[in-house]
Amino acid sequence: MLTIAVTGATGAQGGATARALLAAGHRVRALTRRPDSPAAVTLRGLGAEVHRADFDDRASLDDALAGADSLFAVTTPFEADTVVEARQGKAIVDAAAAARIGHVVLTSAAHADRDTGVPHYESKYLVEQHLRASGLPWTVIAPAAFMDNYAGGWTLDGLRDGTFAWPMPTDRPLTLIPADDIGAFAALALQRRDEFAGRRIDIASDECTPGQIAKTLATATGRPVTHQEVPLTYVRTWSADLAAMFEYFTTSGLDVDVAGLRRDYPEVGWHTFAEWADAQDWTTLLASAPAHR
Repeated sequence: MLTIAVTGATGAQGGATARALLAAGHRVRALTRRPDSPAAVTLRGLGAEVHRADFDDRASLDDALAGADSLFAVTTPFEADTVVEARQGKAIVDAAAAARIGHVVLTSAAHADRDTGVPHYESKYLVEQHLRASGLPWTVIAPAAFMDNYAGGWTLDGLRDGTFAWPMPTDRPLTLIPADDIGAFAALALQRRDEFAGRRIDIASDECTPGQIAKTLATATGRPVTHQEVPLTYVRTWSADLAAMFEYFTTSGLDVDVAGLRRDYPEVGWHTFAEWADAQDWTTLLASAPAHR
């Protein structure tokens, strides 16, 4: 049994990792800025120790990591910006080094090591480089596009009107993964340190075109859905970072060896996009208040 600290434990990736580790019988130290949040209370009910920790409060990180065997680390650019993400990512790596953590699994982004020009990929790669230089045993898992994003935001708004609004051509493939599969793979890497240490692995569960995604969502929701390509110029009015990402998806593509991952790591229980979509409560989701109007 390992004692594993999990950052972002009340978020999608950290929460999925914490649940997978608890299910495997490990001691989970859930790190969160909001230890009284509903998600933290749920984790506590599952058996996790919940610790307050803030990337900008080094003392809180030192306290939370003391005595832990391993660490799952996730950073985000979307709560502040990419400069903050890089700074916070380096802070958790430095705290892990000071605590002499035996293995750090960092979640990044597929292709972040390929000079994509996408700002939040570049910030994640800065954290990757800092981790590699730290002297800690490390593994980087790099997820493709998140399936979970299709159950919220502008996608959900579009589905209410019968459209899958997405800034890519109908026939351009995109690799995808749900948070649960990220968590399962992270837990696997944390439990098999000798096998995964020193490796960077892009991960995805399925590959679909926007046209295929629209058809799958139509089946799952029980309502007509057609793909509508959103112009990148419109996306730029919301976020230059996201526009750069979608431009990369369309031009270079986000290829990941889905078949190889399924062959080599069947215990992850990889989900297809159709399986993920069928598991969502679309009635409740579509009845919720629109996010963007």
